Parts: sequence; C-alpha cells; structure tokens
Amino acid sequence: MRLEVGRVGYLKSGRIVARGLLVLFLLAAALAGCSGGGFLPQGPHAISQAHLTTIIARQAHAARVPARLVAAVVRAESGGDPSAISRTGAQGLMQLMPGTAAMLGVGDPWDPEENVAGGARYLHYLLGHYKGNVKLALAAYNAGPGAVDAFHGVPPFPETRAYVAEILATLRTN
Repeated sequence: MRLEVGRVGYLKSGRIVARGLLVLFLLAAALAGCSGGGFLPQGPHAISQAHLTTIIARQAHAARVPARLVAAVVRAESGGDPSAISRTGAQGLMQLMPGTAAMLGVGDPWDPEENVAGGARYLHYLLGHYKGNVKLALAAYNAGPGAVDAFHGVPPFPETRAYVAEILATLRTN
C-alpha cells in the first residue's frame, strides 16, 4: 500500500515549519538582545554615540578611571547596546553579572547611566587591587579576580586573552 500526501499536506506542513522557524528567530532575538527596538530586556536598545560618550565621560570621571578605558570596555563588552545580554547572564553596556551589579549598587542594569557607573566603579576597584596594572584589571573584569589570582596573571583562557588583547589594542590606537 502506498501513502500519498497531497499538495495541501505539503503546503500545510510548510507553513507549520515556517511558523516554527519564525518563533525560534523571535525568541533568539529576544533573549540575545538587539539594536534598534528588540523585545527583551525592557531597557533601551539603542543609544546615540554622543549620549553614550557623555555618560562614559561623566561616570569615568566620578570613578576616577580613564574614560578611554571605560569606552574600550563598553565597546568590547556590548558594542554600545544597552540591552545586550550574554549567554552567561551579564547585562547592559558593561555586561555586569547580576551579583556584581548588586554588589556595586546598580539597581537597574539596563539603565545606561547606572550600568556604566557600576562598571566604572568596578574597574576602579580592579585597578586598585592590581596596583594600576591595566592588563590584570581587564583580565579580572573578564574572567574574575579569582581566576587572575589563581593563575598569578592573565588566565590561559582563550576568551580572556583575546579580550585583554582587543582592549589594549583599542587603547593604543585611540
């Protein structure tokens, strides 16, 4: 016995697959954050470069950290997207983990001003902890101070090494 699926069956299953793919795409966009009017989280999904530069300058000055360093971290962490969220749950412009944000007094990690203020304060702390060594402070920002202390330097994690190299290169060229 031979089963035949008519043309209507193919069309119907094609629509179901297309709907499923659309739902998956929308879910992925919502969870990953996006520029220009995405879905999640509730924060703004775009910020003008001028506004971002003003926030960085103000918060870097308040935290006594070079604005160029804060700007380079924002660029590496989120590309300037206030709604960015990492696969590990880091949030906002400076990709603060929820526990770190709470420790730094950041009430709303999606608020660009609060997020940059918290990230700049954290950089200030790390620079003090590592006696002004920018390379170690950046490694700790990415991998955590525990990893930097355990390895007595930049941990051998490819992501961390690339992160530190990227930001140091940005600082050299700007």
